[in-house]
Amino acid sequence: MSRQWILPAAAAILILTGCTPTLLKPTEVCPGKKTVNEALAAFQLNSQNMIPFRADGHCFLEYYAEGKKTPQKEDLIVQQLWVEPPVNFYLQGDKHLIPRAIVLGSNEREFWLAIRPKEISLYVWGQWAEQESSEGPTINPRTLLEALGIGDIDTSEDWSLSNKGAYDILTKRERGAVTKKIYIFCCDYRVRKIEFFDSNGQIAAVAELDKYEDVSGGFHVPALIKVTTYSQTTKDKPFIFTLQLQRLRPTEINEPQRKFLFTRKPPDGFKNVGRIVNGQLINDSQ
Repeated sequence: MSRQWILPAAAAILILTGCTPTLLKPTEVCPGKKTVNEALAAFQLNSQNMIPFRADGHCFLEYYAEGKKTPQKEDLIVQQLWVEPPVNFYLQGDKHLIPRAIVLGSNEREFWLAIRPKEISLYVWGQWAEQESSEGPTINPRTLLEALGIGDIDTSEDWSLSNKGAYDILTKRERGAVTKKIYIFCCDYRVRKIEFFDSNGQIAAVAELDKYEDVSGGFHVPALIKVTTYSQTTKDKPFIFTLQLQRLRPTEINEPQRKFLFTRKPPDGFKNVGRIVNGQLINDSQ
C-alpha cells in the first residue's frame, strides 16, 4: 500500500469532535456477583429484550493529523442511526453542504465505512468471516454494536470474573491471551467500559458507556459512547470517537428499508478504496 493512500485513509477514519460531553464516574459501591456464571447470566438479561431502534444526535472526533502536536477536533450531525439486533447497523453523519459525509454500516456478512468529502474520498469494507483480529478501523461497527449493548456473548468461551471497587470485571481469553475485559457497574449491572486487546496483548481500543436510556420494555441503550483507539506506534496520540444519541426510540423496519439501510453500496466515485482482512487494510483502489 502506498504512503499516498495511507495518509488520507488515516485522516478520514478520524474525521469527526467539538464540545465533547462528559462521562460520569459512579460513586456508589454495591456487592458484585459471586460466580462467573452468575455474572454472565445477569449481563445477558439486557440482550433478551433487544428490539430494533433508531436515534439521532451528534458524533465527535479528536485526532492527531500528520505533523501536528495538538489534536484536531470536528463534529457531525447524526441524521440517522438505525439498529436491528444483532448485527444490522446503519449510521449516517452529515456536515454542512455534505450529506452522508460519513456512512457506517454492517449486516450479517460484512461491514463498511464511506467518507465522502473529496479531499479524503475513502471507502473501506470487510467480511466478518475474515476478521479474527480485534484490530481494524478506528470507527468499527463491531465495537459500536457491543457498546450499544447488542453484541453477542458466548458463555461457553473462556471467561473469568474479578471485582474492583464499583465494578465486576468479566475477562475473556483465547488460547490463554486476554482479548477483552468488560467492566460492569454492580449497582445496575450495566456495562460502563469495554477494553479490546490486540494480538500482542496491548489495549487496542476502549469503549466507555454512560447515560443509559430505556428504549422499550427494559432494553437499555447508552446514549453516550466514547471509543478511544490506540496505535501501537503512537500510544500517546489516541483517536477518540464520541457518539451522543438523542431521541432513542423503538422502530419497525420493513423489507424495503432493510434492503436500503443494511446493504453495502458499491464504492463508485471514491478515490481511495480498501478492504479489511483480519484487521489489516488492503488497497483496492483502481
